[in-house]
This record gives sequence, C-alpha cells and structure tokens, in this order.
Amino acid sequence: MTSGPARFGKSPKVAIIGAGVIGLGIAWRLAMQGATVEVFDRGTAGSGASHAAAGMLAACCEAEPGEDALVALGRESQARWPAFAAELLQASGVDVELRTEGTLVVALTADDQARIHHHLAHQKKLGLPLEWISAGETRRREPHLAGKLAGAVWSPQDHQVDNRKLAAGLRVAAEAAGATIHEHKPVKEISITNGRADGIVLDDGVKVAADVVVLAAGAWSRTIGGLAPDQRPPVRPIKGQMLSLQMAAAAPLISHVIWAPGVYMVPRRDGRLIVGATVEEKAFDTTLTAGGVLTLLEAAWRTVPAIEELPIDEMWVGHRPGSRDDAPIVGPGPAPGLIYATGHHRNGILLTPVTVDAVAKLVLEGTVDPAIRPFGIERFALSRAAE
Repeated sequence: MTSGPARFGKSPKVAIIGAGVIGLGIAWRLAMQGATVEVFDRGTAGSGASHAAAGMLAACCEAEPGEDALVALGRESQARWPAFAAELLQASGVDVELRTEGTLVVALTADDQARIHHHLAHQKKLGLPLEWISAGETRRREPHLAGKLAGAVWSPQDHQVDNRKLAAGLRVAAEAAGATIHEHKPVKEISITNGRADGIVLDDGVKVAADVVVLAAGAWSRTIGGLAPDQRPPVRPIKGQMLSLQMAAAAPLISHVIWAPGVYMVPRRDGRLIVGATVEEKAFDTTLTAGGVLTLLEAAWRTVPAIEELPIDEMWVGHRPGSRDDAPIVGPGPAPGLIYATGHHRNGILLTPVTVDAVAKLVLEGTVDPAIRPFGIERFALSRAAE
C-alpha cells in the first residue's frame, strides 16, 4: 500500500526522474513556487513519448466504456488547457499552437457507422458534447475526404497542441523559474533510507539527496530500481509507429483532427500532417517496419485520397507508457517522500495541466487533489486483493 501524503513545505528539494512534458511541467510548477528542483533524464529532455506524440486533446471522442473516471480527468484537464497554454506562452515565449477547430470521427462505411454509433451512445450517457453529422455536413467541413462517406461524429471540444513545442516551452519555463535539467543522466534507483525516499542514485553511483522524489519516467518508470518489484509502477512500453506528410501550409488538405478506421490525422500550422499510430506490444523496439507504415498510409489514403501526392516529411517510433488498466498512476508512492506521475498511455499531452497542478499541490501542501484520487497506485493492490 502507499504511504499517506506528506507536506514538504514551500521550499523542498525535489528530484524528478524524467524530462518529458509531465516531468518538465511539474518542475516548472514547483520551481515557480520556490522549490529547489532538479530533473534527470536518460536522454535529451522531451525526446521520448513527448516528442513522438500527436498532441491531441481528445477527452471526448476517445471515451470508452469502463473509463468514466479517466474521462472526467481528461475533461478537467481539457478545461485547463487554454489558461495553461497562455501562461506557458507568457513564461517561455513559446506558442504551443492550441488549435480549436475540433475533431471529426469519420465513418466510411455502414459498418463504421454502426460501430461509431455504439460508442456514441455510451459517450452521450456521459454527457459529452458529441453529435452525429451527415455525409454532406462532414464533407462541407472537410472537402478532401473520400468520395463515399457514411458521416461522422463531430467533437467541437477535442482540440490539439504541438507536443514538441509544448516540451520545448516547458523546458524554457522550468529553467527560467530556477529548475536544473540534467540530460543524459540515467537514474539507477530511488534511494530509500529507513523506509523513506531521500533521493536518487545515478547510473554512475552518485547520490543526489532530495526531500521528495517524483517518478515521471514514462515507459521507463518500472526500470528504476530501489523498490521491491511489486512496489514499482506497473507501466510497460507500448510501441507506436508514426509519420508526417508535408501539406502546403497556405492550402492544407485538412484543417480538423480526423479519426478514421485504423488511423488518425493531425494537421499542423506549418503544413505537416501527423499520421498515426500503430499499437504494438514490442517492448522498447524502435524498428520502423514496412507493414506498420503501409497500414497507416493505406488507412489515411482511404480517408483522404489526395495524400498520395504529399511528400513524406518524417517517420518515427515512440513508446507510450501504458499501465495495467491504461490509466495514469498519479499520487503518493509506496514510501514517504516518493510520488508517482507516470502511466499516461495515450493521454500524456491531454493530462499535462491537471497532472502537474495536482503533483505540485501534493508536494507543497500534502493534499491529494480529488481529480487524481482514483489514479493512485493503491488501486492495483486493491484489485489483486479482490481476486
């Protein structure tokens, strides 16, 4: 079981493991409130899942049965995004390009329509602002869609940001607030003394003392030592292959985020079109495969045939941090002084504002924000006990 939350005061020394958007965001929030913050990453800041993501803020159209608490968390974070983006722009000078055109979930066939309507019925029960629109209305919004359409679900509140600019902006803001970011400094283990987390030990054996340790290492969180195996967060890497195509920025083929069978497409202001993503249980494999790229391109082409003329801009692989129930693990860890902020799976960008605010509150005030209460690691112990 986890320890109860402890208050560390207004100027604690904090060591954060992981310099993705979650770790960098927490560092910014804590440093601007007087904490002494050091962030450690095995690679370059923002180069993991934060770099690989598509930046969708899809709390509504991705809502699945059994995820009611996660949907509520996503909606809470979604509501915080405009103010968060504006504050980050002021602090860093980086515009994360919060785009508010909304999202279309496209049905190409009658079978697609039936599947989408099944999900829509559940989403409507949750009170989500989604509606079915006709093929004609769908084409009015996106003229370059395929010739045969059944229609689409219109999601006016599911938006997007540029995730790479988000990571860059958070780094600037964190450092400007006084946080120190250590790149290419892998953490070997969390230091536990007399049952309490009191710092971290780097791969080279150097110990860094801290009042509190925040584990925000994404898909690598379970590889950090210092805890018994059954106390480590149950997070695994979920491989995703992605690519981007280059549209004409002044005349883009699409302007909304589009979900279609087997693919999503996210247009950027600079003309890039993000196309993703495979979902593969392949551990930390980084191989781009012909089959993976073909599957994405074919699904995108069936939805927007004109993409076949677009040049390929980039192809890459990322690793989502997936927990046992695909929901984040945020809250007190199993030892006093340890806090988890990991396992965000496909929702890391969406959940950045609510996660960083809640973790900062936990560190500085010792209180668990009600928004994250359902997502503590203790839920896994409870589920095992119930079996």
